[in-house]
Amino acid sequence: MRLVLIGMNHKTAPLEIRERLQLSGGDDAHSLSELMRLPEIREALCLATCNRVEVFARVEDGGQAIEQLREFIYRQGNLGRDELERCLYVYQDREAVRHLFRVAASLDSMIMGEPQILGQLKAAYRHAVENRATTVLFNRLLHHAFRVAKRVRKETGIAGNAVSVSYAAVELAKKIFGDLKGKSILLIGAGEMSELAARHLIRQGVGSIRIANRTYARAEEMAALFQGVPIAFDRFPEVLPEVDIVIASTGAPGYVVSAEMVASSLRRRRNRLLFLIDIAVPRDIDPAAGDIENVYLYNIDHLQDVVDTNKEMRRIEAMKAEGIVAEEVVVYEEWFNALAVVPTIVSLREKMEAIMLGELERSSSWMRNLDGEERSRIEILTASIVNKILHDPITVLKEESKDRDELPYVAAVRRLFKI
Repeated sequence: MRLVLIGMNHKTAPLEIRERLQLSGGDDAHSLSELMRLPEIREALCLATCNRVEVFARVEDGGQAIEQLREFIYRQGNLGRDELERCLYVYQDREAVRHLFRVAASLDSMIMGEPQILGQLKAAYRHAVENRATTVLFNRLLHHAFRVAKRVRKETGIAGNAVSVSYAAVELAKKIFGDLKGKSILLIGAGEMSELAARHLIRQGVGSIRIANRTYARAEEMAALFQGVPIAFDRFPEVLPEVDIVIASTGAPGYVVSAEMVASSLRRRRNRLLFLIDIAVPRDIDPAAGDIENVYLYNIDHLQDVVDTNKEMRRIEAMKAEGIVAEEVVVYEEWFNALAVVPTIVSLREKMEAIMLGELERSSSWMRNLDGEERSRIEILTASIVNKILHDPITVLKEESKDRDELPYVAAVRRLFKI
C-alpha cells in the first residue's frame, strides 16, 4: 500500500515530550505544507492531541519516507534524535490502517471508549482536505475509519459505562432520579473533582447550581463558570433543604456534613429524595447520613467500585471492537489491492472492444444488406462473446488482488494481449 504512520502517544512518551512537539492537526497549515513538500510524500494528515502526535502519509518509497518523516518530527519538536527515537512508533501498510481504525474507534485512547478522539480526527482530516493534502485514496481511507468508529459504537457497549469517578456519580444520579432536568445541585468545596462532576451534571440538563467554598473568591469563580450562585461556606446547611444533589469535596480533616444536618433538611423538604456524593478523602459526609430513609449516600470507594466494574465491561466490549476493526482492515485492503488491477482490466476491455468494432467495420459491406434489427442482433452477439471471453481473466485478476498476488497475473495478461 505504501502507507506509513509515525508518531507517539501517552503510552510511549511522557507529557513533557508530547507538549514540546508543535504539530497541529487543527490549525497549523505551515506544518502540513512543510510535510507535503517532502519528496516521498503524496498524501498526509497530522493528528495532534494532548495524548498523541501522529503523522499518517501515503508515500512513494516506504524506507526513504520513514527517514524523511522522522527528520520532520525531530525538527518540529526540537528534540534530540535519541530522546525522540525512544518514543516513536512506526506502522506500515496493513498495520498503519489498523492503527488508524483503532484510534478512530477510541481503542487506543487513555480512556477507552471516549468520543473526543473521533472529533479530533475529523478536524484533522478537514484541515488536510482544506490544504489539499489528500486525494481519492486518503479520502476513502478516512471515511472508512469514520465508518468503523460508528460501527464500533453501534455494535458494542464500549462507550456505555462510566469510567471516571465524576461521571460514575452522574450515572448513579440518573438511576436514582431518572431524569436530571431541573434538579438543583450544591457543591461543597470547589476542587477539580467537584468541577468535573458539575460539568457532567450540566450536560444532563440540571437546573440551578450553588457553590460553597472556604475561599469565597473561588466559589465566586466557579459560580461564574457555571452560571451558579456562590454561598458562604458556613451557610451551606441553610440551602440543603432546597437542593436534590450534594457533591462534597473539601479536604477537611473531619465531617463537614453531619447526619443531623441531613435529617433536618429532609424534614424540611418533606422527605423528597436527596442524593449525596462524597468524593473527599478523608470523607466529608457522616456515613450515618446514608442510613436515613430517602437519602442515597455514595463515597469515593463506592464510585470507584462502579468505575472498576465498568472498566472490565469496557474491556470485554473492546474485544468485540477489535474484531470489527480486523474485519474492516481486510475490507479496505481488498479495495486498495483491487486498484492495482483496474488499469489492466480497463485496457484489456478497451482492446477487446476495439477489435470487435474493427471487425464489424470490416464486415460493413455485406452487413449493408441487413435491416436495422438484424444488424443490431449481430452487434449484441459480438459484444456478448467479448464479455464471456473477458469474464474469466477479469475474475481471476480481481480474486488474486485480494491476496496481493496479482502482479504475476497482471504482467502475464499485459504481455499476452500486448497492452
